[in-house]
Amino acid sequence: MLQKFQNHLLHNFQFLSGKKILLATSGGKDSMVMVHLFQQLDYKLGIAHCNFQLRGMESFEDQNFVQEYAAANDIPVFITQFDTKAFAEDYKVSTQVAARELRYNWFYELLETEKFDYILTAHHADDNLETFLINLSRGTGLEGLTGIPEQNDRVIRPLLAFSQEEMEEYAIINNIKWREDSSNASDKYLRNKIRHHLVPMLKELNPNFLSSFHKTQAYLQEAQVMVEDASIMIYQQVAKQEEDTIYFDLKKLKKLPNYKSYLHQWLKEFGFSAWDDIYDLVESQSGKYVFSPEYRLLKDRDSLILSPINFVNEKEEYAIDENQKEVNIPLNLTFCKVADISLTTNSAIFVDADKLQFPLVLRHWNEGDSFQPFGMNGKSKKVSKLFKDEKLSLLEKENSWLLCSNEDIVWIIGLRQDERFRIENTTKNILKIQLE
Repeated sequence: MLQKFQNHLLHNFQFLSGKKILLATSGGKDSMVMVHLFQQLDYKLGIAHCNFQLRGMESFEDQNFVQEYAAANDIPVFITQFDTKAFAEDYKVSTQVAARELRYNWFYELLETEKFDYILTAHHADDNLETFLINLSRGTGLEGLTGIPEQNDRVIRPLLAFSQEEMEEYAIINNIKWREDSSNASDKYLRNKIRHHLVPMLKELNPNFLSSFHKTQAYLQEAQVMVEDASIMIYQQVAKQEEDTIYFDLKKLKKLPNYKSYLHQWLKEFGFSAWDDIYDLVESQSGKYVFSPEYRLLKDRDSLILSPINFVNEKEEYAIDENQKEVNIPLNLTFCKVADISLTTNSAIFVDADKLQFPLVLRHWNEGDSFQPFGMNGKSKKVSKLFKDEKLSLLEKENSWLLCSNEDIVWIIGLRQDERFRIENTTKNILKIQLE
């Protein structure tokens, strides 16, 4: 196995040569085989061990075993202990999820603080098969069937090409000692049920099942690449991104033969899970939306609008003093006295400075707000009616700001100036207000 492993590293992980690598070591058979293999080769090694304190004294005996092995073999070792159950309870996650999050966060800290280049784990081919079956039982998409990646950022899994039988044979031949995790014998966890019952049955039906599975997974990985390529091409035709907001053209989207698959491919990375609600959104009335933990997908006429969740504080206000020349939060506004006026635009207005009462106030609009639109001879209009006439989306309404003098609206910023502050023949002081 050593020669096969060396060839595997040469062909697939040549970039590890000369790098400083950290081996995630539980003390179990798989990780101790990995440590032994790398000891036979010319690599700069370190060992990292997590004590999750889930098995009483047995967890501390594992820790001592790894520490003693590292000391006897002159390998730098890093140990940490976690109160895994407390973490799981605090963050309302399973023990397995808590352990995974704790250890990988710590691994990445070690990479930075101890100047290691990569962290290596001892996942092997049988682990990959078990993960596939777990995901299959949960109704995963294609990405859940493509297996454990050999590399994920700075995490490397160099043993995925090797079976459990190969690992055990190598351990026995080389008289490698390891610690047996007593929880592996229990059928409490789904992975153990699959390992103890389903996988042996599959291997009995087909002695070469692991090899056949490896080929099947390679085909699935190729299919996944094709899906991702097609998804990118169609995304460029259907979506338009403006800063942190994405607009999906519904007319173009609905012409696709299977638009639901594309929506899933595009939106999964934003944490959405209520897929039926998202698909229904396509045919819903404007104003309907679906949330993920950090994003909102909004239906607006002919678009789906994806944006970060930004809960508006309607009471958020900013005062602007008379001598203030500019504002940088929440908008970039400049204030400048001028001798005459030029063309008023959506981004620049001219007002009679003597009609203003300072401090001016910059605030969000409220449902009952009304103003006198410029050029309408003093007729009032609800701000909400203006938004409707301008076909503003819910997102655009939420991001609208009003510049006010006392209780009167001076400018619905970027949309319309108020008639009451216009320049007249008697105006002596002209103030230009510019949205940058």
